Amino acid sequence: MNFFISSAYAADGSQPGSDYFMPIMLVVFGLFFYFMIMRPQQKRVKAHRDLMASISRGDEVLTSGGLIGRVAKVNENGYLVLELNDTTEVVIKRDFITSVLPKGTMKSL
Repeated sequence: MNFFISSAYAADGSQPGSDYFMPIMLVVFGLFFYFMIMRPQQKRVKAHRDLMASISRGDEVLTSGGLIGRVAKVNENGYLVLELNDTTEVVIKRDFITSVLPKGTMKSL
């Protein structure tokens, strides 16, 4: 009736497979970490980099601060001029664009 007591093994490696247990667990943990954390993050970074490269004049975009505007001018130094309406323009760094919206989104607001 010893349900909670396991057999004790000597520290000299007398348990079969004990030499390989720790390296196998480290490899399994490493693979889990890569496929669950690193790979999806790398995909998001690549998608955002492709989005930044595809922004052109006339695109309607959403910024990380919540502004919706139309790209009026694209500078080579990484900045954009956004038209928020007919009279208001703001300068924003290209990295703060979170998504490109479908054409006509500003008219529907």
